[in-house]
Amino acid sequence: MCGFAGYVGQVHDADTLLKQMTDAIAHRGPDAQGKFVASGAGLGHARLSIVGLDDGQQPMSDETGQLTIAFNGEIFNYVELREELRSRGRRFRTSSDTEVILHLYDQMGEECLSLLNGDFAFALWDQRRRRMVLARDRMGVRPLFHTSKDGTFYFASEIKALLKIPGISAKIDPLALDQIFTLWAPIAPRTAFSDIHELEPASVMIVEQGRVTVKPYWQLAFPHRDTPSKIVNEVEVAEELRALLTDAVRLRMRADVPVGSYLSGGLDSSLVSALAAGMAPQGLKTFSVTFDSAEHDESAYQHEMASALGTQHRAIACREGDIARVFPQVIRSTERPIIRTAPAPLYQLSGLVRDAGLKVVLTGEGADEVFAGYDVFKEARVRRFCARQPTSRIRPHLFRKLYPYLPGLRQQSVEYLAAFFGAGDALPNDPLFSHRPRFKTTAATKIFFSGELRETLKGYDAADDLVSRLPDAFSRWHPLNQAQYLESRFLLPGYILSSQGDRMAMAHGIEGRFPFLDHRLVEFAARLPPEMKLKGLVEKYILRKAATDLLPRSIRERTKQPYRAPDSQAFTGKGDLDYVQQCLSAESIAADGLFNAKAVAKLQQKCRTQPASGFRDNAAFVGILSTQLWHKNFIQQGNRTEQAA
Repeated sequence: MCGFAGYVGQVHDADTLLKQMTDAIAHRGPDAQGKFVASGAGLGHARLSIVGLDDGQQPMSDETGQLTIAFNGEIFNYVELREELRSRGRRFRTSSDTEVILHLYDQMGEECLSLLNGDFAFALWDQRRRRMVLARDRMGVRPLFHTSKDGTFYFASEIKALLKIPGISAKIDPLALDQIFTLWAPIAPRTAFSDIHELEPASVMIVEQGRVTVKPYWQLAFPHRDTPSKIVNEVEVAEELRALLTDAVRLRMRADVPVGSYLSGGLDSSLVSALAAGMAPQGLKTFSVTFDSAEHDESAYQHEMASALGTQHRAIACREGDIARVFPQVIRSTERPIIRTAPAPLYQLSGLVRDAGLKVVLTGEGADEVFAGYDVFKEARVRRFCARQPTSRIRPHLFRKLYPYLPGLRQQSVEYLAAFFGAGDALPNDPLFSHRPRFKTTAATKIFFSGELRETLKGYDAADDLVSRLPDAFSRWHPLNQAQYLESRFLLPGYILSSQGDRMAMAHGIEGRFPFLDHRLVEFAARLPPEMKLKGLVEKYILRKAATDLLPRSIRERTKQPYRAPDSQAFTGKGDLDYVQQCLSAESIAADGLFNAKAVAKLQQKCRTQPASGFRDNAAFVGILSTQLWHKNFIQQGNRTEQAA
């Protein structure tokens, strides 16, 4: 796991520029730095040594010197690929997975991407054809950003590095802000920064002779909803799933350093930890975060699972004031505004892993998207059920069953529940039917936008923009698969794997690995009948079957409790720090011009006096505060730096 930066074109003082860009992302690779400069191209690299500790330095060139790569991530099946290449007469000079990519590209060009099982982003300079090849893994685990200036193309693992380029200034993209306050994240290739773009997952980009072309090399797809299923035997399916997941964990245990595991106490991380524990002869170290708030804390399940597995378990307590304390660093790492505080405890957790002397952890992320574990899937099923009899007073009661961890909802009337969840609002053939209530509720936060920003956004609809990007086959998929696609293709890489994943872990030089996002497992799950994933209102049904003898019953049959953290209430009491008041002051709000100062003042007062504020107010508070922090750290600071230069 590493970070890289580079360019294609002409630059002044390439050595200095690459050093500055690499230094900006040194947290991603604290073990070593390197650079490569050729006529018309350059690569810089910050290394986190995990595979090939002694001989995996980068940028790495092949023995001819014609191919050079800067690589971020891991190719988990590199051992098998290397043996296959050796059988064809290829000779290897290192033990690293990086060299495998060079040999594969030499033989197959960019078609080699189809053979890679991994989480990666890389830039490969092909001197023979004078072109740069950039690629990103299928599910979007590892980031890659790019921009252009005066005919030169630049790229990097994080935007911080691009802001070191002379003439590149940080400017807000108002459409991206609207997307964040509606969809939780910008729609790639858009980022929060105007004129800075993100390479989309499962894509390859070719920069050659001044031309930039992008094409997908893999696509998430589901069967036609009317296609008869050939899968009927649950036992066989569970066995195949168990074998695939076991192999995915086995591959992700490969490292020349110890591998640990996150353990939240839920089904997914418990299952991954259980499989990993059987593959760790020296014992497995597990890590978790706990909360003082009973509403968010899962420590009882964490201790039960750690005890059952016999792991060396460590937990970090997220106490009152902790989220507010680290939140500025969190926003510095996300490089975008966010509407939830959930990344903050994970920032603390990755620090705990680093303090324990580890560099790699397995996580259970991805299982909810792949096997339909989120409440949004069940909620959509209930809403469709209600839509068939919109006057029923019985069916809305089902919503209470979906959210046992939200006691406030259990006290609401049937009419409130039906209205809150939009029962009957969206048409069943709406492509965003499953997500309309979420998007509608989140978009309500835009009531705090300033008049100037509203005027700029006039006529723009982030949800409509999302619909325009759906594949042609989308309308032919089963409704559950449509909902899964929306989660897997947009929210997963845009928020979960970015703001809660890569950026929080790599802020401390920690590599997260995601067995549930092994593309073989993703493709297998996509082919399964919907009822094997969501059976009635039982989420991840077939995954629970596959875990039968691995987990305690209390864990295996536990209802999904999504990972959450205190939101606006994290910034009261001990979290009421000076920077919060400064960012939300009328002067600061007015100066930045993005929000209505009077409305923000009322919101702040409401959140102070009513700790149990609803979703809209919580999301708005966190969104506004994070935007102000982001604006201060990147836009204002960037402008001051540019003026000083």
